[in-house]
Amino acid sequence: MATLSIGRCGLLVAATLAALAAPLVQAQGWPTKPVTLVVPFPAGGGTDAFARPLTAALTKNLGRQFIIDNKGGAGGTVGAGLASRAAPDGYTFFMGAVHHTIAPSMYPKLDYNLETDFIPVGLVSSVPQVIVVHPQRVPAKDLKEFLEFVRKNPGKLNYASAGNGTSHHLAGELFKLQTKTFITHIPYRGAGPALQDLIAGQVDIMFDGLGSSAAHIKAGRIKALAAAADKRAPGFADLPTTREAGVPTYQVATWYGIWAPKGTPKEAVDRMAAEMKKALESDELKAAWAGLGAETPNLYGEAFGKFVGSEVKRWAEVVKTSGAKLD
Repeated sequence: MATLSIGRCGLLVAATLAALAAPLVQAQGWPTKPVTLVVPFPAGGGTDAFARPLTAALTKNLGRQFIIDNKGGAGGTVGAGLASRAAPDGYTFFMGAVHHTIAPSMYPKLDYNLETDFIPVGLVSSVPQVIVVHPQRVPAKDLKEFLEFVRKNPGKLNYASAGNGTSHHLAGELFKLQTKTFITHIPYRGAGPALQDLIAGQVDIMFDGLGSSAAHIKAGRIKALAAAADKRAPGFADLPTTREAGVPTYQVATWYGIWAPKGTPKEAVDRMAAEMKKALESDELKAAWAGLGAETPNLYGEAFGKFVGSEVKRWAEVVKTSGAKLD
């Protein structure tokens, strides 16, 4: 009888140890197949500018393919909704942006909730918004001349955004509110298409994240008037800030982050966060982020979730104050 009890005890201990070890084994084994990163905007925008170097680094470090799946539409909310309903198996993640903390105040019937339908993984980057213009369509060499022209010609100029309820849209409305100017809003299905039309001279202005505009500014295809920040951006020492240019209260940052669908195993989420951190702290990505005028963040898990919650509240106030509407 004693021998039998000891045997049963041994089996119980072995089973318990196996159960405790399972998460470790699963975490160490993840990923065993390709991982999809849903990017809720068309290719060529700010989200893409950071998603592609990051997924390349993750692919290299983990030896498994990280695939970007662009799902644009409705200011990034279509892709967010699709990602929220993806199988929570650790093989689908979502790369959203500040736009997704604005959306709850702009879209009355979202089919997802950013704070309850996702698990926050980590912040990828943060860049200031930049006021960029088509050099032939906007006769201004700096922000002061720009404001003089806009005030003398209300409604003559237009600005493109990545869509209704995106940071590009709200940044434009906030600028109009604070400078007492009027510029017509033209929403697109993503920053990429909007930026291409700005470069082509189809629109006049964008309030864009510096990450997606950086290469075009450096190439002279568009002109940057000021960065909406209180300090100059990394890699753009010659670009004045709005504070320096005479609009000190106008400060807007675009940030990008990664979430997992609710129900994703903790082990996969934690491993993803750890691998993100490793990639973002590499010299390669630090240099890439500096070239895009971005800061390298250090915000993961619960701390990132709290930051997201604070941004939802902050942008709700901006929407209310500016009176921004869906066009």
